[in-house]
Amino acid sequence: MATRTTRRRFLKTTSAVGIGYFVTSGLRAWANDSPNERIRMASVGVGGRGSANSNDASRSGELVAICDTDTGRLEGAGKRFAGAKQYTDFRTMLDEMGDRIDAVTISTPDHTHAPAGLIALRMGKHCHCEKPMTRTIYEARLMGEIARKQGVATQMGNQGTAGAGLRKAAALLRAGVLGKVREVHVWTNRPVWPQGGSRPDPRPEPENLKWDLWLGPAPERPYGPGYHPFAWRGWWDFGTGALGDMACHTMNMPFAGLDLRDPVSVQAETSGHNLDSFPNWSVITYEFPATGERGALKMVWYDGGRRCPPELLGGEEPSASGALIIGEKGKMYSPGDYGGSYRLMDGAEKVEVEFAPSPGHFTEWVNAVRGGEPAMSNFPDYAAPLTETVLLGNLAVWAAPEPGTGPKVEWNARNLKATGAENLEALVKPEYREGYILDV
Repeated sequence: MATRTTRRRFLKTTSAVGIGYFVTSGLRAWANDSPNERIRMASVGVGGRGSANSNDASRSGELVAICDTDTGRLEGAGKRFAGAKQYTDFRTMLDEMGDRIDAVTISTPDHTHAPAGLIALRMGKHCHCEKPMTRTIYEARLMGEIARKQGVATQMGNQGTAGAGLRKAAALLRAGVLGKVREVHVWTNRPVWPQGGSRPDPRPEPENLKWDLWLGPAPERPYGPGYHPFAWRGWWDFGTGALGDMACHTMNMPFAGLDLRDPVSVQAETSGHNLDSFPNWSVITYEFPATGERGALKMVWYDGGRRCPPELLGGEEPSASGALIIGEKGKMYSPGDYGGSYRLMDGAEKVEVEFAPSPGHFTEWVNAVRGGEPAMSNFPDYAAPLTETVLLGNLAVWAAPEPGTGPKVEWNARNLKATGAENLEALVKPEYREGYILDV
């Protein structure tokens, strides 16, 4: 049943190329298989969102392998999935189990999404990856390109994409319910973890944590309390801050309704940061050019306690998280994180729209693995462009280390080229530590 691949055994060649390069020789023709045939799943990361994704994988197929750098989490998952082989290194898992795996879920810290996903995609494995799809812009572009080339079923874990409320709101925007849209405001109650401070003092590595494997492609640093299992989100080497954590959710509805791809500039105001940990708060302004379907517009992102100004809501105090879209015919206000509810304001009138309902987010991906329609948030057409838009804001944040407003960063999406600020290259295209590979 497994996908057939021709591949080098990367564990024997890490000194030459980091990890092996896999070439697909033929993808499984799921559409011709019995619907009762089980998809062989593997889960990289089984804690946090990984707990839910590995559970979904086991219900949707046969979970044959699980991987986590935290052996406590791994052993706990092993009790739930007794038939799954356990690993602490996803490279070893994919090398040893590659011919017995059809699809992979990835639910690790942001900095290891792409390293694990790229191996799986190059092997021709179907891939579900948590949000944000990657830590850097180039990784998102590359994963989308490889997924398209390999013809595999993919999905990012921005679960609100499947919601009927989000899909209807996006359809209303596409139908012109607000007329010409000129502004979008999106805000979040994150971070809910420490940011803006110094590194923790070094401590001995916990016995249950394979620290070097947890670091993965990131530069070496000593273990300290606070990185694992959650606060890694606040560190540039590992996470993407409040923006990366939540914008793939909260920006999702306006992105779907207004095609918010390829902004031409970003500029950030921040509380200041030390180029190691993200700032306590930021306000980021994106500028988007006109497309064939809409005019030029700006989008403002707020985090760390900053929110949409109440006067834009007629004096109403904004929700802790939400989105507001402002057009010539009125406004659309969506409180909460996922775009699942909304109300029209200031003269905007409801119109009848149609939208395709979802059978459920994870089910969309499983159906695509079996030969059905691509999931809405598939890598090439949706998730990679959304992730690129989201992560572009962090270039502006990086360029504003002093409190106040930083320089405007001009962006050429076609060439992945940023100008207007210095030292942004590693945030566009990372350099991996030896043993991990980005390009081949």
